Amino acid sequence: MGRAVEVAPTRRSAGVLLHPTSLPGPHGIGELGPEAFRFVEFLRQSGQKTWQILPLNPPDAGGSPYSSASAFAGSPLLVSTERLVREGLLERGSLGESRETGPVDYPAVAAEKTVRLRRAYANADPDGDRGFQEFREERGEWLGDYALFTALKERYGGKPWNLWGGGLSGREPGALVQARRELAGEIGFHEFVQYLFFRQWSEVRRAANAAGIEVFGDVPIFVSHDSADVWRDQRLFRLDASGRPAVVAGVPPDYFSETGQLWGNPLYDWDRMADEGYEW
Repeated sequence: MGRAVEVAPTRRSAGVLLHPTSLPGPHGIGELGPEAFRFVEFLRQSGQKTWQILPLNPPDAGGSPYSSASAFAGSPLLVSTERLVREGLLERGSLGESRETGPVDYPAVAAEKTVRLRRAYANADPDGDRGFQEFREERGEWLGDYALFTALKERYGGKPWNLWGGGLSGREPGALVQARRELAGEIGFHEFVQYLFFRQWSEVRRAANAAGIEVFGDVPIFVSHDSADVWRDQRLFRLDASGRPAVVAGVPPDYFSETGQLWGNPLYDWDRMADEGYEW
């Protein structure tokens, strides 16, 4: 007879899958404001232990966070309008009509939120905000390149990075220095938006943890070709000489799709990843 081994009991719990964009609110999309904290309280009162979310990255033109311009940035659409009003960065009278119900109209919401965020940035004092300066230092590994990438995407009318030209597609040092100088204002704006997002999301997450709620996330296995990530670290992806993916990701036929799915994401160069200790 073998020696008996004591096995710890398995903890069982229940939770809810809800992306913050689905939270109720008057601004056309769920945000990381009062509605998020009310949902945390609902979970606590109903005995739930897990809040499962989908990726919080900036969505693509179709509204999907699984094909994002950054694997590290947060979605500007989730920045709380109510918090901006409370902090004096927006005036309530400038918000226009509320939209309480109906599906999310992503183009309309994105246009409206961009106007509000730009107004908030104009009313802020980023140079005098110590929290913002600390955030820029802490997230410097990706933040500056993401902000520059986003500003360049706007300059080039949404064209993918491999079609920019002028030394920018290949990240020639001189071209990058010039772009950062010319787009300094836009870069500062996009960095400040990320500061708002991460500050607000951190507060929501801390409130959930304090209520005994675990936040269970989801991360795409691949990244979008037209992203700050691939543009910044092209050597880590299997690209051809023009910067296009040499091979792309997908899945074979299964019960979701009889013909399989062609995702189009560039594959990682695993040999190069290994050489660099998988640092990325």
